[in-house]
Amino acid sequence: MRETTREDYESRIVRAQFYIQRRLDEDLSLDELARIAKFSPYHFHRVFRAMVGESVKEHIRRLRMERAAGQLLHTGRQVVTIALDAGYETHESFTRAFRRRFGLPPSEFRKRGNNAALECETLTATIKKGEGDDVMDVEIKKCDAIMVASVRHTGPYAQCAKAWEALCGNEAVCRTFGPDSRFIGICYDDPDVTEEGKIRYDACVTIPAEGEFGSGVTVQTIDAGDYAVYYHKGPCEGLHDCYRQLYGQWLPQSGHEPANAPCLEIYHTDPKTTPPTEQLTEIRIPLASGA
Repeated sequence: MRETTREDYESRIVRAQFYIQRRLDEDLSLDELARIAKFSPYHFHRVFRAMVGESVKEHIRRLRMERAAGQLLHTGRQVVTIALDAGYETHESFTRAFRRRFGLPPSEFRKRGNNAALECETLTATIKKGEGDDVMDVEIKKCDAIMVASVRHTGPYAQCAKAWEALCGNEAVCRTFGPDSRFIGICYDDPDVTEEGKIRYDACVTIPAEGEFGSGVTVQTIDAGDYAVYYHKGPCEGLHDCYRQLYGQWLPQSGHEPANAPCLEIYHTDPKTTPPTEQLTEIRIPLASGA
C-alpha cells in the first residue's frame, strides 16, 4: 500500500481549495473536485469537511461572500453586479446573506470603507488542524463479502425506522433470522454535504442465500476487503461526530486511503431493549488496496 500521511491529505485538500479559488464562478461538482484531490467521490466530501471545518458548498459560499466584501471596499462596482457574481439572484437575498456574515448591509459596509466593523478575511486555502490528543482505537480488518436483504431509505439518517420496519416485518426475511444474523446499515452520504431529503441509507440483514423476498426488498452483496473498524458505544446521535473524527484525525495519519465504496454500520445491540448509553455500533470504513 502507498503510504499516506496527514501532510499528504492536507496537500490534496489544499489542491482542491486552490482549484475552487481559481474557478470560483463555475458550478463545480463534488466528483470533479474529488478527482483533483485524488480521493474517492464517496469520501472526498467527508475528508474535506473534517479537515477544513466546513462543507465544500459552505466553503464556496464563504469565499464568494468574502470576495464580494473586498469588491465593496476596493472597487466601484454596483452592488447588484457584485451580488450576481456571488451567486445570488436578487439584491435582497444578497443583502440578507451579507448582513448575516458581516453584521452590516452591503451599502453600509462600503460606506465605512476600511473601518468596517468586520474585516474581510483573505482568500486563502486553510486546513483545520486536528484538535485534542485523543487516540481512536481503530483496527484494520480483512472482512469477507456479506450477502444481505435490504430496504432503501431516502432522507435523514435519523428517520430510517420505516425501512427497518419494512425489512423486519417481511415474513420471508424473518424466516432467515438466526443466531448469526447481523443487522447492518449501508451509509452512502455525508449529512454535512448532502441535502437531508437526498441522503441514501440501506437497512440490511444478513441472509444465508439468495431468495425471493417480494417487492421493496433487494438482495445485494457487500464487497469483501480491508476496512478500518471502530466501535462506538453510546446513542446513535453520536455517530456523526465519530465519522468527523475518523475522517479528520485518524484517516489522514493512518497511511490508508478510503475506497470508492460506502461506509457500513453494524449494530451489535437492539435499540429497543438496550439503553442509549450501552448501545454498540461497529463503524466500517472501506479502504483502498494497492501497492
